[in-house]
Amino acid sequence: MASREDIGSWLEGGATAAGGAKRLGLPESGRGSMAPLGRRVVALCLDWAISWGISTLFAPGNTWAPLVALAVMNIVLVGSVGSTIGHRLLGVQVRVLAAPGEGVAAGAFVGFWRSAVRTVLLCLVIPAVVWDGDGRGLHDKAAGTVITRR
Repeated sequence: MASREDIGSWLEGGATAAGGAKRLGLPESGRGSMAPLGRRVVALCLDWAISWGISTLFAPGNTWAPLVALAVMNIVLVGSVGSTIGHRLLGVQVRVLAAPGEGVAAGAFVGFWRSAVRTVLLCLVIPAVVWDGDGRGLHDKAAGTVITRR
């Protein structure tokens, strides 16, 4: 049976960072630890603003252009360098999660396949705002990734 500590509350940002970090094999704080929810949300807001600006320049009036720009930016940047512009500015990155309890895969490249899965689910919104007991969004869980501090 799951306890309140395992599930957490959406007001608290999911499970406690220490609980999720221990289960995932990540350090509890510092470099390589799970990125706090606040940083992840601000990074997404920055990425959305950049996408909106790009779409205004290249496709003014198209209501889907900001979402397409966000998707392309996420797939290309996360797939190639492991972070979007917002992630970079906030000091976080997307990493491939190794087997449960083993932390992130050493030197693992996120790649375009994982990035595409993550991005499609992120653009659907609901999987990104629902997270598991470890504090990872369902889009990260489906892609086998975790957002950590750089």
